[in-house]
Amino acid sequence: MSVRTRDWLKFIGLVGLAFILGLAFASALDLPKKTAAEPAILLQGAAQRPVVPAAKPVADLGDAFVAVAEQVKPAVVFITSEIRQRAGTRRLPPGFEDFFPNHPQIQEGSGSGFIVSPDGYILTNNHVVADAAKVTVRLLDNREFDAHVIGTDPQTDIAVIKIDARDLPIVAFGNSDSTRIGEWVLAIGNPLGSDFTFTVTAGIVSAKGRGLSGLQASRYAIQDFIQTDAAINPGNSGGPLVNVHGEVIGINSAIASETGFYSGYGFAIPINLARTVMPQLVASGHVQRAVIGVSIGRVSPEDAADVGLRDIRGVLVEGFAGDASPARRAGIELGDVIIELDGQPVNYVAQLQQRVGFKKPGETVQVTVLRKGGVRKTLSVRLAAQPTAEADQVAVASDAKGQADETAATTNRLGIAVEPLSSDDASRDPKLERAVASTGGALIVTDVSPDGPSYRKLSAAQSNPDLVLQVNGRPTRARADLRAALENIHSGDIVTLQVLRRTPDGWDTGIVRIRAR
Repeated sequence: MSVRTRDWLKFIGLVGLAFILGLAFASALDLPKKTAAEPAILLQGAAQRPVVPAAKPVADLGDAFVAVAEQVKPAVVFITSEIRQRAGTRRLPPGFEDFFPNHPQIQEGSGSGFIVSPDGYILTNNHVVADAAKVTVRLLDNREFDAHVIGTDPQTDIAVIKIDARDLPIVAFGNSDSTRIGEWVLAIGNPLGSDFTFTVTAGIVSAKGRGLSGLQASRYAIQDFIQTDAAINPGNSGGPLVNVHGEVIGINSAIASETGFYSGYGFAIPINLARTVMPQLVASGHVQRAVIGVSIGRVSPEDAADVGLRDIRGVLVEGFAGDASPARRAGIELGDVIIELDGQPVNYVAQLQQRVGFKKPGETVQVTVLRKGGVRKTLSVRLAAQPTAEADQVAVASDAKGQADETAATTNRLGIAVEPLSSDDASRDPKLERAVASTGGALIVTDVSPDGPSYRKLSAAQSNPDLVLQVNGRPTRARADLRAALENIHSGDIVTLQVLRRTPDGWDTGIVRIRAR
């Protein structure tokens, strides 16, 4: 073998050895192996990774929200209304009419509603369509219809309107009574005008059985709101509140806000209440209600203690709607706490209003009450028809208590200052004058001590103070009457006051129980 050949063999052997040593070194370092297809493989693998198990319930809930929104939105409508106010009555010089025409003023509003029958019946709020000269409905598919107002009920803020259409998508009704606090809900509607139509927001049911005193249009108004933190704004009124099964459980109606816009809490009318009202509105355009003829209020801890209730529940009898009140004739007394109706527990005001209100006038109900000392009575009350607003004002005035004389008196026992209501003061308000005519006297609450037992129970507001009519059943026409009524009261005793307060309907009586200091 030649020298040249041996050199080539040595060179090839060295190259081979270097290659083998390089492979061994790379293997020891465990370097990644790159290929042209690697990026695509890595991306494909990332896309195929399974969802984190703990996040799956959230993903499922999101899918449920999507499914509910897709199912319900086609049945939600956008409502616009026009209220035409009368033209001005200003008198103009001849020839100026063309420059200053007296056209009727048109006030426009908007809200929401939802379709409840394939032939065009729609549920919404009374305040969305009340007094409207024209109502227009727009569907999700942008079709528009003129709507006819079938009936309205201001006491529940429910209205039924109708459009001339067929084969429309409809909602499914749920059971608002079985709705639980903490359940997820969706609010669907048209907040803040036409730019945000068919908006869906989510939240939970945060409370039930709520009342909003600022919306109390009448002493017969029924407020039993479902409270939710799903965002509700002006324009959402009349839209559905829906559970995760796609069932409507309420009609969005109001918000609690100092600005007029969403601040965390919205309120919906329970759908069970709406389903009771709706057939009467469709049949006759209005709702006929029964009453037992009492003014009622919430039970305070002092009320419960006075009648021997362990739990603070029931409804307090604060006054009667005139001498013809069915409750008064049946033997119910001021200060009684109603705890049952026809053997079923009564826990709060709206519950009693609904159970009585949707019975028929002339029916007889069994009312169970507790009174001072734990005395329990069950009385038969024959229901009357709810009076008209005018008749109700007269009844309230004839039943109210109060008028007075003399100077001011202060009682440390209750922590209030009072002075008599003069005949001149009473005569300035004809309704007040009629209200106090039957008793001949009342005391005006002029001051309430912030550290006294009457604080937040009685009002001394200069524009609208409470009037004390009776203390423990004794009329308070003057300072001496009040002192006599409190003479044998000891610290810790519960004192029952009958007071007269201004309401949207005029003046009404109420019961306030205060634990003396």
